[in-house]
Amino acid sequence: MGCVFFPKEVDRRALLIAGLCAVIPDADIVAFSLGIPYESPWGHRGWTHSLVFAVFLGSSAGWLFYRRQRYWLRMALWFILAVASHPLLDMLTTGGLGCALLWPFSAERLFFPVRVIRVSPLEAGAFFSTWGLKVLLSEGVWIGLPAAGLILARFFWMKIRDGFAKK
Repeated sequence: MGCVFFPKEVDRRALLIAGLCAVIPDADIVAFSLGIPYESPWGHRGWTHSLVFAVFLGSSAGWLFYRRQRYWLRMALWFILAVASHPLLDMLTTGGLGCALLWPFSAERLFFPVRVIRVSPLEAGAFFSTWGLKVLLSEGVWIGLPAAGLILARFFWMKIRDGFAKK
């Protein structure tokens, strides 16, 4: 996402922060060990999978790490999109209870009508199984290939644009 939409801002630190922003929503799995039920707004795929959480976390990360830069709002937008990408992709998965995308306005759990990404196992050990391998392949097809396509499209667009600029 950063390479395509925020190419001037891409560096190792920004990529690391955006990557962390994209995975932080799943920190909500700690709710299981606290006895909070999955279907609770405070459970897995609850409040941390909402657009409100994405705006809060992404803008906080942008301000915290880039507030001294004049482009900190663009960084915040990148990080908001990184956080929001997580529940939006989860809404394409084949399992679970859906995402509380509109929390706190609605506790309803949502999925997209098309659900093509295999749902990930919740137990760490299951990632190293046939199920985990199938999930990786599914994510490679439905997330990796479109992302690579966007990066290639951006690359060729820049080459074409630069070619016209030289004439």
